[in-house]
Amino acid sequence: MAAALGLVSPQIPCIRRGNPAPCSVSRPGVYLPERNPMRNALRCCAREPCVDDSVLGATSSSKLQKSRLVSMGSKLVGCGSAVPKTTISNDDLAQFVETSDEWIHVRTGIRNRRVLTGDETLTGLALEAASGALHMAEIAAVDVDLIIMCTSTPDDLFGGGSLIQRDLGCKNAWTFDITAACSGFVVGLITATRFIKGGGYKNILVIGADALSRYVDWTDRGICILFGDAAGAVLVQACDADEDGLLGFDLHSDGHGHRHLKATAVDSEAQIISNSNGAAIFCPKRASYSCIEMNGKEVFRFAVRSVPQSIESALQEAGLNCSNIDWLLLHQANQRIIDAVATRLQIPSEKVISNLANYGNTSAASIPLALDEAVRAGKVKEGDVIAASGFGAGLTWGSTIVRWG
Repeated sequence: MAAALGLVSPQIPCIRRGNPAPCSVSRPGVYLPERNPMRNALRCCAREPCVDDSVLGATSSSKLQKSRLVSMGSKLVGCGSAVPKTTISNDDLAQFVETSDEWIHVRTGIRNRRVLTGDETLTGLALEAASGALHMAEIAAVDVDLIIMCTSTPDDLFGGGSLIQRDLGCKNAWTFDITAACSGFVVGLITATRFIKGGGYKNILVIGADALSRYVDWTDRGICILFGDAAGAVLVQACDADEDGLLGFDLHSDGHGHRHLKATAVDSEAQIISNSNGAAIFCPKRASYSCIEMNGKEVFRFAVRSVPQSIESALQEAGLNCSNIDWLLLHQANQRIIDAVATRLQIPSEKVISNLANYGNTSAASIPLALDEAVRAGKVKEGDVIAASGFGAGLTWGSTIVRWG
């Protein structure tokens, strides 16, 4: 990876430690400048020739070289969110499936969810959320270096990040998509901090956006009551290492749990391709995705067991304990899961952020959506420590301890 970023630093010592569990990541190879006698930030230069803007994909620059700072810290300086206009209430659902507002709310904590309709698109929601994050951070679109689009439901098969880059006007940024279902935003946030620490990036947009309503069987009352559509975004910015706002993290995956939550590719009847004489040559497969399939009981057990352990691991890396947390911010899947995790960690309800009742499970969007609402409502303040955790299909799960602002 270092070679790909143009970084060559063979003499830099790295602090490495063994991974205590299979299928997990807990910041191996962290370089801490304050422990190194050479305290000055490392620099390297990548030559950038001037190009003509008329060429597709070209970006202009008056600079002949770009200086990159490595081993920097990162902090969250802006956030934004967006939801569709159409609200589907529990009472609305009760008109076409056998359910009721009380039945849904008691089991999930959900009252309403938002669903894309008409000419609304997931890209449009993501753009609005990203714009809000840039505005709060007071960062111009041209100053964004990287956009990470965290989604399992892009408007295009090949991803949605490039559409955001184009429509937002981030002409100096490159972009890629991350697919990690409901853990996607946490994975994207941690990935962004690594590009800042190891690659010298300064401003990174991390967007979590999903439209799972596209893959819901609206006749299945166990599924259709849960999911909604939304987008949320944060602006992650480079800072001095001693101001680093990412205090610790922990990531896991276990493919053995795939059977409990999935939406698999389904082959449809294909047209036979024949030659001019009508002789069959081959029959290509044409696929679409099935509706979401979930074993709710198993997912519940998985979440209440794994999420507290993950948060505790991230806190241990940060050198903190649960009493140091100002806010617990979990993926908004089910209020019973949120309450169970808070109880196991002995975190009082007044320190738990939840907007599940209004939006349902919005997958990768749920954490940044809830964060944006809490920041704009004045609940989350500069310097507050947040324990955030995502969990879902894969199975994947992960936690991060971050300081806001």
